[in-house]
Formats: sequence, C-alpha cells, structure tokens
Amino acid sequence: MIVNGSAKIRIFSRSAKNAAARRRKVVREGNKTYLCPVNMRLTPALPNIISMLRAGRTQTLTVSRVSEYGLYLADDEQQEVLLPNRYVSLTDKPGDTKEVFLYHDSEDRLVATTETPLLRVGEVGYLRVVDKTLHGAFLDWGLHGKDLFLPNRNQQGGVLAGHSYVVYLYEDNITGRCVATMKLRGFIDNETITVSPRQEVSLLVASESPIGYRVVVADRHWGMLYRNQLFRPVAIGERLTGYVRRITEDNRIDVSLQQEGYAQVKDSAEALLELLRGNGGFLPLNDSSAPEEVARLTHTSKKVFKRSLGVLLKRGLVETTEEGMKIKRS
Repeated sequence: MIVNGSAKIRIFSRSAKNAAARRRKVVREGNKTYLCPVNMRLTPALPNIISMLRAGRTQTLTVSRVSEYGLYLADDEQQEVLLPNRYVSLTDKPGDTKEVFLYHDSEDRLVATTETPLLRVGEVGYLRVVDKTLHGAFLDWGLHGKDLFLPNRNQQGGVLAGHSYVVYLYEDNITGRCVATMKLRGFIDNETITVSPRQEVSLLVASESPIGYRVVVADRHWGMLYRNQLFRPVAIGERLTGYVRRITEDNRIDVSLQQEGYAQVKDSAEALLELLRGNGGFLPLNDSSAPEEVARLTHTSKKVFKRSLGVLLKRGLVETTEEGMKIKRS
C-alpha cells in the first residue's frame, strides 16, 4: 500500500507487488504529485485523487471563461468543463457559480448540464428502456439527447423497449462513464448497516413477495415493507419516504411508511386535519368506522386514526357525529 497524505492506493496483485514497487511512475495533477507503480491496478477511489470533475455527480463550479460554444466552468484545481449554450443565460459571467451535473456526451467528452437527472452515481431508480442495440439497452434518465447505457452483461432476464426496470447507477472504473446495472447485489448489501431505528430514509420498491415488498433503503441496503403494515397501494419502482422500524441481529431491516410513537400521531393528526380541509371540512369517519374504510380514506391504520382524532378533539379543532367528523367552527 502506498500512502500519500490521507489517500491510499492499494495493489491488488500480491505476486506482482515487489516488481511493481521497483517500477514506478510519477503522476502530477496541479501542484500535487503521486508516486504510482506502473502496472498496478487502482481502486475506484483513485479518480477522487486525480480529478474533482467526475461524471454522474452534481457539482458547484465557477464560470472561468466564455466561448462561442458556451461557458467553461472550473473546479478548485482549475480543471474545466463545457456548459453548452443551450444551458447558458445572458446574465452569466466569469466568476459566477453554477450547480451542474456532469456526464459524457456521444463523443466521449465530459460536459455539464443544468438539467436534473433521474439518477446520480450511487443511486437506485426505476428507468424506462427507450432503445435496444446488439450490445445493450438505453434508458431515459432525464437528460436532453443523452440516454444511460445498460450493457447486456448488466441485465437480468433481458429487457423490453418501453418497459421500466430497477437499476443502480455506477461509474465505470476504466472509462469513467456512467453505467446502469440491474444486478444490485454487488452494490446493495446489509453487511455494514449505516441507518438506525426510527431514522427517516428514502425507499425504492424493488420487488414484491407474499409478505410484502422488498425495498432499497437509502440507496445502500435491503429492507422489507410488510404488507400487513401498508394502508395505501405501492408499486414496483415507486420512491417513498419511510422509517426504520427495526434492525435485527442478522442485519435485516424492517421499515414502515409511518413514524412510531408520539411523532407518528402528531404528523398523522396534521395530515388528517389537512385531509378534512381538502374535503370541505367533513369526512364520513368516526370511532366506529371499519378499519378498511379508514385505510381507504386516510392511508393509516384504525389505531393511528383514533389517536390522531383524539389529538384534534383535544385541541378543539374537530367534532364528531354519527355521520362522521367535521372541522369545528369557531
């Protein structure tokens, strides 16, 4: 292992380690110098050391100069990338900062855009196939004139044009280009858990099972959303906000769409009040309503509904009748 400051470069081949140490090359980037074995294989972390401009990420860059093709934006190391004219306004000038997304165009050049992609490096999403070729498929990821490549080797069971699939976006170690894969196991795992109970997390519904839905938690882990705790329909590919209910000893993560405890009741009470206001101040629900009807109208359990109703009654905001509940007029 060669250490330069806090950056570590690892040699993967043990048998070639001694020979590589005798044949080294100097890599210079700006005012920094790195001593590297000529034939070593680098970890994916090396591009972070060599360049701050990397595809698949949103970055804040500074306008360095104006050209007939657009604006050239620079990072702290004064490396430049072009922001084409279609994303430039007449008020842009050198010294301004712009938040942009970087990707490779059809000619393999790193370029910038002010558009927001559907996926960034390290994220999971549900993207639609717009074209297929001999070598793979192309996915719509929300960028003008640029689709995301899904190679044949990264597919599972083949894909169909017009259909959408759950994919993970990563940066190719060799080319630096953004690539999609349907094989999530190499990127999503529960070996080291980075979330904690009660934490609010993003969820991506990946597949359905008899007991519920398997979800990707925070773009990093697998979790389970149980069917008996769902009070609203969900679909494959849907992105949701959820909460970690439990982490088991074998690192399984159970999640819910509702918070637990007082926070859940408080938020549900506010949501119930907004639902009342959106329905003209009346809902045909009360303590005696069937759980199925409560779930259909409020997307919560009967238990949570009753607690939320109790909060609103205590605050004097609503009143109940045999027909239902309504906002109390002052």
